[in-house]
Amino acid sequence: MTHTISAPTSAVPTASAPAARPAGRVLLACGAAAGPLFLGVGLVQGLTRAGFDFTRNAISQLSLGDLGWIQVAGFLVAGALMIAGAVGLRRALDKGPGHRAAPWLVGVFGTSFLVSGVFAADPGAGFPAGTPDSATPALSVHGAVHMTAGMVGYLALCAAFLVLARHFAGRRQRGWAIACRLAPVGVLAGFAGSAASVLSFTAGAAFGLAALTTVAVRLTRRQPDRRASHT
Repeated sequence: MTHTISAPTSAVPTASAPAARPAGRVLLACGAAAGPLFLGVGLVQGLTRAGFDFTRNAISQLSLGDLGWIQVAGFLVAGALMIAGAVGLRRALDKGPGHRAAPWLVGVFGTSFLVSGVFAADPGAGFPAGTPDSATPALSVHGAVHMTAGMVGYLALCAAFLVLARHFAGRRQRGWAIACRLAPVGVLAGFAGSAASVLSFTAGAAFGLAALTTVAVRLTRRQPDRRASHT
């Protein structure tokens, strides 16, 4: 009697399995790239556009003037990348602590950049060139929407860091958990100092973007490939 030997079907991965991990990593990489791209565009413009002074003007004001479309594009592209990163974050966290809340909060942060790109900040403090040095007496509608979007977005980002701290704590990655708990402190400290210096506000915003990039890179390096596991 002869026997027919066949390989167990459970040991053969499905055709779609290899694509799961690279796709998630690409999405997380998009989220990681958002901050450096936005800050890079703002830095180059801030150093080259007439009348702009980092000690007096916010990066958002670079959306104004003849070359304002460059910063507007920066807002829109960065927002889209953050939303893509939020999808990647959902895949990376799988079913762990904060697997729903953290991606949703990062998505809100990305959406705030889209809104801020559509609704520009008000001119003031000598920018764009020819604008009086005095502050704007009252916020315009688009200026108020821009400010509200930024406030909501960064509060969502701070909340996302606290949720991510739970995730890292659950994985016994104490250093990352502590870093995520401290990140909101850096952001809010910068914003609190904005009454004394616009540069403090910029530093707080930049710190939040840099922290998000750091976390996204960390998750990119260890994203699991759940669908390729054997039964």
